[in-house]
Amino acid sequence: MASVADKFIDVVDAVRQRFAGANAGNTGRNKWSRPAFLGLVLLVLVNLVVGWYWSSEPERPQQEVGASSGVVGHATTSALINVVGTLLDKPGGYLSNDITPPSVLLDNMPNWEFGVLVQSRELARALRNDFSRSQSQSVENAFLAEGEPLLNSPNDSWIFPSTEGKYREALRAFEGYRQELIDIEQGDAQFYARADNLANWLAVVEKRLGGLSQRLSASIGQQRVNTDLAGDPAAQQATPTSSTLEIKTSWFEIDDVFYETRGTAWALVQFMKAAEYDFRDVLIKKNALVSLRQIIRELEATQADLGSPVILNGSGFGIFANHSLVMASYISRANAAVIDLRKLLEDG
Repeated sequence: MASVADKFIDVVDAVRQRFAGANAGNTGRNKWSRPAFLGLVLLVLVNLVVGWYWSSEPERPQQEVGASSGVVGHATTSALINVVGTLLDKPGGYLSNDITPPSVLLDNMPNWEFGVLVQSRELARALRNDFSRSQSQSVENAFLAEGEPLLNSPNDSWIFPSTEGKYREALRAFEGYRQELIDIEQGDAQFYARADNLANWLAVVEKRLGGLSQRLSASIGQQRVNTDLAGDPAAQQATPTSSTLEIKTSWFEIDDVFYETRGTAWALVQFMKAAEYDFRDVLIKKNALVSLRQIIRELEATQADLGSPVILNGSGFGIFANHSLVMASYISRANAAVIDLRKLLEDG
């Protein structure tokens, strides 16, 4: 045993002497290695702090969006302008197309931005095709015809042209439409607060919320019955599928879906509050005002502060939380309320 210990001590001494000799020959280089290492550590810490700050979501809306001029459509248009403006001017600006640290290392905020962007695009499309037009043969507004395609520009282009540049052009076009809207002498821009227009937009919102709810619920994996052709005995589909489907959101996409949903709900809260103002008379006549307020309440609940630094994905009835299932619960209830409201507008 003693001989083994002696050999171990000899090996340690040999290694120490070897490194001591190497260090003696590299005195000049070692003089610079310590400051370089400290600089690298400082750079990493700065990127972590900046990344954390840039990942903070803008404050959730507490009141009706945008001051109204009393002109129908002003609140909805202002909500779209405010949301797109926030997307571009929040801390760190627009991050989805950044290619340098710390932005390139972040994924929660870019997914939040995508949720906001999708809802903004769909409201812009509704403005162009429905809210601003009296009938199918009417002429579309020039500002909306310019702004809506610009807002549908690729969301990750960083140069020639940049995403921010295209979205700011869209923002100016929407501002031009709003200015025409409040100019009573102009008369070229209109906003028609009709039940069918609102129902058309809600139909798109309904599908978006339903899809997000399914993706959130699939965080733990589910076996579902295939209902693609339910309700129509003559219905067909392009390729055959199984009668049961195994649905599971990838582990790498769970937080992405969660933050996309947070962004979607954040934007919708503001759009729904604006719709409550602009469509108030229609909603009261249809006895549907309370239904819209219930949608807003469910969506606001999704904006609660997270009590965990990471998105937990515990099993449905396990000892750990599953943030995706909690979010899915609120989104599903909001979606059900949207369906009810749309039916009231169409049939009430």
